[in-house]
Amino acid sequence: MFGLNLPLSRNYILPPIVLSVIAILLMALDLRDMLEFHRQLISEGEFWRILSSQYIHTNWTHLGLNLIGILFIWILHAEHTSTSRYFTHIILLGIWTGVGIWLFCPDIKVYTGLSGLLHGIIVWGALKDIQTKEPTGVLLFLGIAGKLAWEQYAGPSAEVGNLINSRVAIESHLIGAIGGVVLAIPLFKEKFGLAKN
Repeated sequence: MFGLNLPLSRNYILPPIVLSVIAILLMALDLRDMLEFHRQLISEGEFWRILSSQYIHTNWTHLGLNLIGILFIWILHAEHTSTSRYFTHIILLGIWTGVGIWLFCPDIKVYTGLSGLLHGIIVWGALKDIQTKEPTGVLLFLGIAGKLAWEQYAGPSAEVGNLINSRVAIESHLIGAIGGVVLAIPLFKEKFGLAKN
């Protein structure tokens, strides 16, 4: 019988719990109208929506799917990060995804959800796996790349869209994943000795 060696240290478990609690509280307090990415209102000066929209959801199913994503990432990659790095990543990737949607996705008028930045976090984790020679790193990275390619080819899932009461913003997945690659650049500077002494 095998046992899971879960990363249960406080340093590993606290950040995803805090992120989950924040997302749950924002949903319970029904702050979507105030915090969602709303292109017209952002253009009128409500710039906080670029970031705040990343942490709110259309409904409880949408939130539940992203909480599963947080759990999955914790199981896979908690030991790669620290509390400060975790929160730095979720803020930087939140800004990156929001700004990317604003600049490159003019057809997206309203957006909510963690999925864009979560794609960035899992891509960073896969690249960290590769840097540390974890055997599953390449497979995970290729799996995410294949998922993103399929989404861009086939379009958003209508079934998931019905569950979350919104079109799945596959563009945010790609933008977030690119952000994860950008965040991983220093890992490979270290790996190949390109960092300045």
